[in-house]
Amino acid sequence: MKTSDFNYDLPEELIAQVPIADRSSSKLMVVDKENGEIEHKIFKDIIDYLEEGDCLVLNDTRVIPARLIGSKVETGGKIEFLLLKRNEDDTWETLVKPGRKAKIGSRFTFGDDKLIAQVIGMGDDGSRIVKFEYDGIFEEILDELGNMPLPPYITEKLEDRERYQTVYSKHSGSAAAPTAGLHFTEELLEEIRKKGVDEAFVTLHVGLGTFRPVKVDDVLEHKMHSEYFIVNQEAADKINKAKKNGKKVICVGTTSCRTIESASDEDGTLRAKSGWTEIFIYPGYKFKIMDNLITNFHLPESTLIMLVSALSTKGNILNAYEEAVKEKYRFFSFGDAMFLK
Repeated sequence: MKTSDFNYDLPEELIAQVPIADRSSSKLMVVDKENGEIEHKIFKDIIDYLEEGDCLVLNDTRVIPARLIGSKVETGGKIEFLLLKRNEDDTWETLVKPGRKAKIGSRFTFGDDKLIAQVIGMGDDGSRIVKFEYDGIFEEILDELGNMPLPPYITEKLEDRERYQTVYSKHSGSAAAPTAGLHFTEELLEEIRKKGVDEAFVTLHVGLGTFRPVKVDDVLEHKMHSEYFIVNQEAADKINKAKKNGKKVICVGTTSCRTIESASDEDGTLRAKSGWTEIFIYPGYKFKIMDNLITNFHLPESTLIMLVSALSTKGNILNAYEEAVKEKYRFFSFGDAMFLK
């Protein structure tokens, strides 16, 4: 299976730069996962495809303002840090630009010395292991000094940083938003609850590795970055109940999908557990729990378009993407949505 099999042509003007005013008014492409038939809807129409007893699985992670702009202590040269993952010893895995300035032992300052960083190690993928010095509470300092880590294809300024959070975000730790969830409003979620649809909240702290294009020719040679997830007992019980009753489990986003597929037994029973997952889902994968998926339109040759193809077929998905380009859907993080029914 070649990475190039998952490529498609995307005009640059279709990459969404800003969120639309009403989250739930984005376009929704409904794709039959079996035969590939397509319907064009508005996102709030998603409620028409949900039935009493179904379970909607949502990732309640919250994006941290992980982008820090500072300077090198010794020279004053400008530096940019992107915090990827907090390690158990309170160090951070970070991406640093320009990397040549960030040798082991180098020190950097942010916000008039409110935050000092020292590089103490190197990661295999060019990342840096960093130890921070500060007075007070790290999360409060980061909230003051940090910027939202928008993907590089978004060049417009984000006026309201809450628009890069889901309305149900709760547990801080992500370097990127679980973007399928950005389409939901409190009002739409309340309507869905009134219809008798259950909600199960899981947590997966999204790393940037999820969104990067695959850089090997053979898909099977790609190695996923690990991401931390939590499935509590309440969520496991709700999802298992829906499966037992023959109802649908609908994941909101690829991160929710990867979480429950990582925490499930081979017989399709979801367990309450937490830990790190490197699960890589591509065509040929047999889903143990997820029945349907709400997702955005993803980067060419990314692991995400491979996951979506695994739930349907590569041909159906690439045909849907071609239709989305023709109908001028908006792509990527602030873009429109797809529902694989």
